[in-house]
Amino acid sequence: MKHVLEFEKPVIELREKISDLKRLTENSEMDLSDEIVTLEKRLERLETDVYDRMAPWDRVQMARHPERPTTLDYIEYLFTDFLELHGDRNFGDDAAIVSGIAKFKGQPVTVIGHQRGKDTKENIRRNFGMPHPEGYRKALRLMKQADKFKRPIITFIDTKGAYPGKAAEERGQSEAIARNLMEMAGLTVPVICIVIGEGGSGGALGLGIGDRIFMLENSTYSVISPEGASSILWKDAGLAQEAAESMKITSYDLKKLNVIDGVIPEVRGGAHRDIQAQAQEIEKIISDSLETLSALEVDELLEKRFLKYKNIGDYTYLDL
Repeated sequence: MKHVLEFEKPVIELREKISDLKRLTENSEMDLSDEIVTLEKRLERLETDVYDRMAPWDRVQMARHPERPTTLDYIEYLFTDFLELHGDRNFGDDAAIVSGIAKFKGQPVTVIGHQRGKDTKENIRRNFGMPHPEGYRKALRLMKQADKFKRPIITFIDTKGAYPGKAAEERGQSEAIARNLMEMAGLTVPVICIVIGEGGSGGALGLGIGDRIFMLENSTYSVISPEGASSILWKDAGLAQEAAESMKITSYDLKKLNVIDGVIPEVRGGAHRDIQAQAQEIEKIISDSLETLSALEVDELLEKRFLKYKNIGDYTYLDL
């Protein structure tokens, strides 16, 4: 692995030690099989301690991992006949959002997702996965097309947030996101949303209004980054770890708060360890959700979607 997170260094170091002993056994007459078995048992215990007890800040780092699978990675494993469609028919195309039509187990669907780069050059082209308003308008164009042709919509959320630059604001960033929220609430086809990395603020919500919302185990979903929250609360971005603890931004926290519908288990050590195996976990969720949602009449689908968002959080009616 090119990138090793601080909290998982003991695991990586022990794996490397086991690999060294195996190579030594193969290339010499020394029999180190007993030592290898002992270390493998220790590795299993260590992986449990490290990966099954991850702190919120550890999950934030995992969600930001440079090798974490992107929307296009999952499209390759989950769908067939993917045809990417470009442009918002108003200003231009935004590479920070990919969208198109595909088949999921033979069923036509529309797929939309944030897309960040794998290296510096691609990150610059895709604006580090932070969409401009034309990206959200492109997404909405594809959603309306899906609604017209009765294709279910599957979105993948992975962004630090919508791009806050001057040009984006001049072209109506806030309006574009707000319109997506309104239009997605009224779509007459099933909408399944999956947070695969970072789900940041309105930039995530612009693709996040659906009948089912799921999060990968090590993804995050929040109104602001831990660094931003700590800067506001304590005037110190260095307290991001403490902010992450209190913000309830992990998948398990949000499931308890009824913000999401379910947590998708990740491959031990993160989704980047085995993209194909991770895609299989996502495939099960999409398949089950489509089967349930497709059986609903339009009125029932919309009513359940309305109630889903109405029941998020706690509130009290005031008798004025």
